[in-house]
Amino acid sequence: MDQLPHLVTHLYSAIPSLRLPSPLIPFTPNWDGATRVEMLVKRDDAIHPIISGNKWRKLKYALRNLPLCTQSIVSFGGGHSNHLHALGFVCRQLSTPFHAIVRGNYLGNETPMLKDLALWGSHIHYVDKKTYQQRHSKDYLAQLARTYPKSVIIPEGGSQADALKGIGEMVEEVAVPFDRIMVPVASGATLAGIALALDSTKQALGIAVLKGEGYLESLVTQFIPSSLNHWQIDHRFHCGGYAKQSAALATFCDAFNQQMPFCIEPVYSGKVFFALKQLLAAKAFHEGERIVIVHTGGLQGARRA
Repeated sequence: MDQLPHLVTHLYSAIPSLRLPSPLIPFTPNWDGATRVEMLVKRDDAIHPIISGNKWRKLKYALRNLPLCTQSIVSFGGGHSNHLHALGFVCRQLSTPFHAIVRGNYLGNETPMLKDLALWGSHIHYVDKKTYQQRHSKDYLAQLARTYPKSVIIPEGGSQADALKGIGEMVEEVAVPFDRIMVPVASGATLAGIALALDSTKQALGIAVLKGEGYLESLVTQFIPSSLNHWQIDHRFHCGGYAKQSAALATFCDAFNQQMPFCIEPVYSGKVFFALKQLLAAKAFHEGERIVIVHTGGLQGARRA
């Protein structure tokens, strides 16, 4: 296959409908405690209909920095992965072969996301849980590199050093003073990029969307200096684990989507706003605080078809 310099030179022309900077809108729900603070939502879900939220921000520099000899891209995720969905679409737009290493076997029971990948010409490889757990192993990554020569392997969720600059640009787009910024946490790079971009007068609050106290912190600290201490993760609102939801969360998301000017889903954004409502009622924020809530997109993950 020919070399692919167009991956850099035509990255934006291949995806002309990106909406950047993403909107920053006032958020004024009729919730207990909401009048004590001021809230704004950073609508990264509005960046693009498919490459929405933090996925574009995390992929932007990884794609711009691809070696010119790149012949394919390889990455990892589950059957509902927003990361694989976004990356598969980008690879299709760039005419670049994409190999998706998917946890679990969905043959005959493909999710909407997997159907999209197939439609876009992605190569889907189902692996069992034991194999998937090796996704950070040097030996396994070397094996993939031999299987797919001249490929670039992007970590699960796009979480790598290149992602931090793109996330930092999101913080720079918030052109008003604020005290605290809230974001869901799964693979850690988004919270890490935010923490790096903030000055020490501002706080970053991550809402864990999966079980992993200590583990999630380790994912963040692999990217940032130990001296940074203006961030934390609240582990009380994962509702049972990744992609799991309690009856209370499901009811909350349904009501939210009927009443608010934008939609959420129960995997990422739903848990952030679910946490926000309870923290407001508990007076967990200082009176008069200005809080930015990052909507990281991912609505496709809640699709039924």
